[in-house]
Amino acid sequence: MTSLALPIETSRLILRSFERGDFDALCSYQLLPEMQRYLEWPVWNETDVATGLNLMRTQVCLHRPGDTLSLAIVRKGDLQLIGQASLRWSDATAGQGEVRFALNPRFAGNGYAIEAVGAVLDLAFDHFKIHRVFARCDGHNHRAAKLMQRLGLRLEAHYREHALFQGEWDEELHFAILDREWRRSGKIREMHAPRVA
Repeated sequence: MTSLALPIETSRLILRSFERGDFDALCSYQLLPEMQRYLEWPVWNETDVATGLNLMRTQVCLHRPGDTLSLAIVRKGDLQLIGQASLRWSDATAGQGEVRFALNPRFAGNGYAIEAVGAVLDLAFDHFKIHRVFARCDGHNHRAAKLMQRLGLRLEAHYREHALFQGEWDEELHFAILDREWRRSGKIREMHAPRVA
């Protein structure tokens, strides 16, 4: 795939590579008990956050299937890191990708997540020429499910009680959108068009 110049800018956000100095900002939300079930990998303590940060610092482009691009979500006004988003190239032959995100709950309800994920979908379809992007979320994460639907992703599967998490049955929702469907939707891109810096 083609190389990518970072950062990416939207109207209110900067999506950039992770840096060593992001540790405290990541701890501020990744260590919250209410966030643990929604993160990409288990985070129980500061060592886990540091391990994840070191991994995300290396995930700067998509060169081959299995690669992940991890982006820090930063507010333009105060340059505060408020979350993370990633795009994984899951299958080259079928042109499949997966988007994931997590936002510090302190900043929820301001439209930052939809702006950031919309920019990642733009990257997936317009820059990396991915054909289909899917996203997963916990069945109890109603905000994430609503966000996917607002972005035009359709619910394709609901896995009931498919895994145990801290002694409780976990449910997972799978959403997806095709490149041509994203191009038709256009509404999110008009609101928060990303600019490559």
